[in-house]
Order: sequence, then C-alpha cells, then structure tokens
Amino acid sequence: MQTMIQQWGNSLALRIPKAFAQQARVKKGSRVRFTIEKNRLVVEPVEKTKITLASLLAGVTPENIHPETDWGKPMGKEIW
Repeated sequence: MQTMIQQWGNSLALRIPKAFAQQARVKKGSRVRFTIEKNRLVVEPVEKTKITLASLLAGVTPENIHPETDWGKPMGKEIW
C-alpha cells in the first residue's frame, strides 16, 4: 500500500490506514517511537508499562535501601 505524506503546520503527517492501525494495535492518542533503520522510517508503538508496588519493592535490596532519617518531632498539622 502507498500513501502520501501531508503538511501539518510546520511538520509532516502520515495517515495510517485503519487496517494497519488495528494490526499494529494503535489508535488515536497512542504513543509511538520513530527510528531510522537502514534509511527506512520505522514507526512502532511504545508499550505502556504498568508499575505496581510489588515490582517496585522487588527492586529493594540490602545494598540500595536507605537508612531511616530522624527529622525531629512532629509539628503543627503533622501531629496525629
């Protein structure tokens, strides 16, 4: 399939046919990454990584854990 590059403000725009968008799993608002490989423009979706508390805590080790810091007694609205 061929398509035409269009002017969009000061940039260029490329319309993605619906069938291609569905197959690539992209839609309006999807983030994509542009790269040049062997003089070819490559557009690929950026996978959204879901960050969970469990995945963050899995990265805590005795080597990278910070010591507790004493900031003094609670004051004002900090007092429970």
